Amino acid sequence: MPNPNSNSNRNLEQKAGLGKQPKPQYRSAFRILSSYVKPHRITFALVVICTIIASVSELFQPYLVKVAIDDNLMAGKNEFGGILVICMIYFGLSLTGLLFTYLQNNLLQYAGQSIVAKIRKQLFEHITKLSMSYFDKKPIGSLITHISSDTEAVNQFFNQVLLTLLRDGLMLISILVIMFQLDATLGMYCLVLLPIIAVIAISFRSFMRNTYQMARTRLSRLIAFVAENLSGMNLIQVFQQQKAQTEQFKERNDAYYKANIREIRTLVLFNRSFDLLSSLTIAFVIGVGGKAVLGQTLEFGVLYAFITYIRQFFQPINAITQQWNMLQSATVAVNRIWGVLDIRPDVMDNPQPLRINSESVHGRIDFNHITFSYESGSPIFRGLDLHIHSGEMIGIVGTTGAGKSSLVSLLCRFYDVQEGSILIDGNDIRDLSQAQLHRIVGLVQQEPYLYAGSIIDNVRMFDKTISREAVIQACEFVGAGSLVRRMKDGYDTRLSEHGSSLSAGERQLLSFARIIVFRPRILILDEATANLDSQTEQLIQQALQVVSEGRTTIIIAHRLSTIMQADRIIVLRLGEILEAGTHKELLEMKGFYEELYHHSQGKTKKQGVQTTPKGLIGIV
Repeated sequence: MPNPNSNSNRNLEQKAGLGKQPKPQYRSAFRILSSYVKPHRITFALVVICTIIASVSELFQPYLVKVAIDDNLMAGKNEFGGILVICMIYFGLSLTGLLFTYLQNNLLQYAGQSIVAKIRKQLFEHITKLSMSYFDKKPIGSLITHISSDTEAVNQFFNQVLLTLLRDGLMLISILVIMFQLDATLGMYCLVLLPIIAVIAISFRSFMRNTYQMARTRLSRLIAFVAENLSGMNLIQVFQQQKAQTEQFKERNDAYYKANIREIRTLVLFNRSFDLLSSLTIAFVIGVGGKAVLGQTLEFGVLYAFITYIRQFFQPINAITQQWNMLQSATVAVNRIWGVLDIRPDVMDNPQPLRINSESVHGRIDFNHITFSYESGSPIFRGLDLHIHSGEMIGIVGTTGAGKSSLVSLLCRFYDVQEGSILIDGNDIRDLSQAQLHRIVGLVQQEPYLYAGSIIDNVRMFDKTISREAVIQACEFVGAGSLVRRMKDGYDTRLSEHGSSLSAGERQLLSFARIIVFRPRILILDEATANLDSQTEQLIQQALQVVSEGRTTIIIAHRLSTIMQADRIIVLRLGEILEAGTHKELLEMKGFYEELYHHSQGKTKKQGVQTTPKGLIGIV
């Protein structure tokens, strides 16, 4: 039994602000990624071991040359065997470095790709669970950027940045230790470089982060603009807006271009600063070390090894700085991804949802004094009260903005009412899980969406639990069988994106077949025949009679011919029920519905009524 106090408690919480969404909490990018690293800690431990072995193999090679120079060549020994042994050890170290570098890269790729695939899947699943209010505010292009570009930035972090930080960071520390072992005085001179390097890095860090953030944001805006224009390309061509849209694209493209140029200039200046510092250091060491060699206080082999290690010392620094932009991009990308993942849906399931048998649902619907408004907008409904009997066919008509589609969106729970309640068989839809609600309520929209895939998969929505036979039976039931049989591959025919190879009527027939397959107890048709010609509409009407049999049916229509046979017609105006009754009863009232009917018949408009540019009705 439904809790009689649950509705009032919900409304009190909403008024008190308890239902407000928390602000997204941005955390350290490394702390976020560390939670994904834990399941792969053994793999990362092996990566560290391989890195140590590969680094030691590389670092020991200059020391071998130092031994060959000082202990053999400069010492005047003529033992070729000793030189040969050193050569063999050098070659062995090179092979060892190659082998463990290969293992290190493969292990890191495996772990990194697994983590990024998991993040990408988690992000997509989370986006699909967000409320419709989020998509009202968020450009589709931005979401595409999150799933593609931002996850790719995280991928580059594991493929390039993490490996560089691990390998070259270890090399940097090891080289410092070896240089002090070779000559403490020269090592101390080189140690002075560390504060200078730190100052350069800190000075550029904030500036570079802002630069990368700017480039990423402008890329997101560019992608959003392109996605929007591709979706409305027919409108652009009809109104000859190609030039105007190209100009707007040029503005966004130029802004992204300038951000990229600024990013490149910053990176070049950053890297060249270290190149200059490297050259000055080598020149200094050659001068100081050369004087010591001439004074016989320093061995020539030590000076050679020292210069080699200094070159190697700046190589990891250069490598790290070259990956700095990747690190900044990955940090920004992780925070952007988690900015999405931290968003909680406005519409959420009850922690303990009410479980009912979908087959036992009769389909009675009660809109009990509902009040609803979109975010920061005036109320669409103020205390609307509407009751629909099980098995009843209801037609809803009204002018644009009357609230027809909003009523449907509330019943499907794309949004939640601010006050009042919506009940199905006496159960508040907020007490049902959204998955169960959408099994009970089936929606056919004006533009049915078809995916790139076979007809079978489009009808059963890729649900493998629904058999092929059930799909074929449903298509035959609604009259789509003859259409499918005319196709080359029948039910295995692959449709293009949006089903563009089919007519509007053919797409609607397939959407009706979906309803038969999923067997909802409540059927909603939202302008389902608005874009159809008369012949196709008649075919759809026949399918509607079949589909609506035994179901509670709500039909939103501009064409009154679609709803003339409805059990009851509701006339909405500005979120209120203006009139209600059968087609005959409404005509006898000689009110607003009669004006709509006369207009639909092409009769002369009556006083007080005028047509809008799209043929809708508006009150003067």
